[in-house]
Amino acid sequence: MQVLHTMVLRKSGGAWVALCLENGVVGQGATKEEAGRKLQDAIVSFEAARTEDADVYAAPLSIRELHEFLTYDTEQPTAESYELCAVYA
Repeated sequence: MQVLHTMVLRKSGGAWVALCLENGVVGQGATKEEAGRKLQDAIVSFEAARTEDADVYAAPLSIRELHEFLTYDTEQPTAESYELCAVYA
């Protein structure tokens, strides 16, 4: 069964980075679509690992961690817009 996850996309250098808010897993690609696909693959792998080992830590991102992701590589507050999307994995 596929579960709905929330991802935030941001441009970092020449690549796109997708972050899952429910577990902190990331995917990166040359396009938004590639980053999203890689994130889906990473979520599936992460969930499989959690199924096999109950000690694998999983928790939603904190606001501080989200802020760090959104402002990484910026010296001052930015007016940049970000994309929030649903991803099924």
